Amino acid sequence: MTFMVFIGFDKREKLAWEVCAASMQAHTGEPVTIAPISRSGLIAMGDYHRPQHEYEGIEYDDLSRAPVSTDFAIARFWVPYLAPRGGWALYCDCDFLWRTDVRELFALADPRYAVMVVKHEHKPAETEKMDGQVQTTYPRKNWSSLVLWNLAHAGGTRLTRHVLNSLPGRDLHAFCWLDEAAIGELPECWNWLDGHSSEDINPSAVHFTRGTPDMRGFERTRYADEWMRYASALRERRR
Repeated sequence: MTFMVFIGFDKREKLAWEVCAASMQAHTGEPVTIAPISRSGLIAMGDYHRPQHEYEGIEYDDLSRAPVSTDFAIARFWVPYLAPRGGWALYCDCDFLWRTDVRELFALADPRYAVMVVKHEHKPAETEKMDGQVQTTYPRKNWSSLVLWNLAHAGGTRLTRHVLNSLPGRDLHAFCWLDEAAIGELPECWNWLDGHSSEDINPSAVHFTRGTPDMRGFERTRYADEWMRYASALRERRR
């Protein structure tokens, strides 16, 4: 069985994307089909038409009237539009470190649901994240940072190109097109938030949502040493 995975891509976080992909591959004995997903890529394909502008160095999504911190902030919701119908696909942000076989996550897939997520109650105190990006707060924050998509569920067909290009980002992140009953829950170990999740949890996947360990101020965060081992190995291969 081949597992389809989409990882959010931003050229400013290329190393993070590579660490995410490498750590995932390192823990599975079967091939994992991994693809980047980004606004830039969708524009090139002719599928992304959301108006966006830059103001004082910050990118804003005009429909949302809010800043977008990465090139995949909204692009993630194109997964059911891009992936073939049937089966399951996984989306995660690029600032993840995988510590467990992703097949164990796919094994939790429940056909009753359109999506399955970790239902965080996350209200960050910080006003900035990563490399100075605005830390925004919105309903169901970080639910969409890791999504197991049921590609056979009727809920996915509601995300047409028109819908994707017309809804505010906050509504997409809140899974507004789905009934509550269509949103399944995953254990928190699959989206363990640095600085928020309990240290009593042994993470299957660590989410460095505040900033990856190669960013100033986050070099000594929990599990940073594991992330840096992958980063160092990737840098060594490029020499």
